Amino acid sequence: MDKERLISLKEFERLLGYEFNEIELLNQAFTHKSYANEVGLLRARSNEVLEFLGDAVLNLAVTHLLVREFPEAKEGDLSLWRSQFVKRSSLAILSRKLNLDRYLLLGKSELQNGGTKKSSILANAYEALIGAIYIDSNFDRISQIIWNHMRSFFLNERSISNFNDYKSILQKHVQRVNKVSPKYEVLREIGPNHDKIFEVSVSVGGEIMGIGCGKSKKEAQQEAARQALNNLGYDSQES
Repeated sequence: MDKERLISLKEFERLLGYEFNEIELLNQAFTHKSYANEVGLLRARSNEVLEFLGDAVLNLAVTHLLVREFPEAKEGDLSLWRSQFVKRSSLAILSRKLNLDRYLLLGKSELQNGGTKKSSILANAYEALIGAIYIDSNFDRISQIIWNHMRSFFLNERSISNFNDYKSILQKHVQRVNKVSPKYEVLREIGPNHDKIFEVSVSVGGEIMGIGCGKSKKEAQQEAARQALNNLGYDSQES
């Protein structure tokens, strides 16, 4: 690693608020495979393995933080919230806030194709960074760093009602994958008018994918949509 590159990485450490014991890990986290191929580095010196590790660490840490912050939440809600936090677009936002694009090593062709602006490359670089910090430190330290980065996501979950708008998420997902719209149907209305419970189903392509209950049709539809997303294996990486 030359002196100029070292100075650049040290600058990023100050922005990150974490000093690496092994600065080469940080350099590897920012080394895209296109650059490694171009300069003749071994594939193992690119950030692919760190990205793989970082993805697993990120999912575990976010799960840990969600359970800590929302101990009474349902498992299905936690799963969907986690998928929102770790989806590609969310990680790309974090990368841009950290100005990761300034420190990435990309091949000339990738640079010419606007690689520093691609959400996929930025998200992968963030995962690689998480993997590098985890190797360099421990789970508690990386969890704190992730919390610092994602604090606004957690606070927004508490204050923005449309975060739990499962109907909108399901609509987008089903239209993209199945090219149809989900259909809701009231199955039953239970109880007196002043205390009625609605049971609603949601179907995709004629197949019932979720059934929800609530004190209003809207509440029942949201629960049905949440169940449908779980049954469809939605992980929001499309967003």
